[in-house]
Amino acid sequence: MSLKVRVTEDMKTAMRAKETARLGALRLLLAAIKQKEVDERIELDDASVIAVIEKMLKQRRDSINQFEAAARQDLADAEKLEVEVLSAYMPAGLSEEELATIVAAAVTESGAASAADMGKVMALVKPRVAGRADMGLVSKLVKGRLGA
Repeated sequence: MSLKVRVTEDMKTAMRAKETARLGALRLLLAAIKQKEVDERIELDDASVIAVIEKMLKQRRDSINQFEAAARQDLADAEKLEVEVLSAYMPAGLSEEELATIVAAAVTESGAASAADMGKVMALVKPRVAGRADMGLVSKLVKGRLGA
């Protein structure tokens, strides 16, 4: 079953169970998926759906930080619930050791020698860890490996 179909089925289940918060998060996700499909005139595959979810998770995490800084815990809690719902559709994350191994292999493969070559390394690493790692952490590991 594709990820998009799974989200649709979960939305129907949430609707039947009257889980309003979960239903709202799933509707937002489906709306974002449909918007991307309409904009690009394509049918999204699982990798593209994961990219949409990653983008939404990043937005939610930024919102949580801003709401907590403004002492709006009620809004931050609502965003945290959405993060929890969206995270359920992400593939299993990679450990730091696994990431370090992938980064080391990419550095070797690209022949990177300095921080100027970071783009080459990130271009190799990103498809390998798509949806399974925080790109901020990946970037930090690459910088550490290249001595930036």
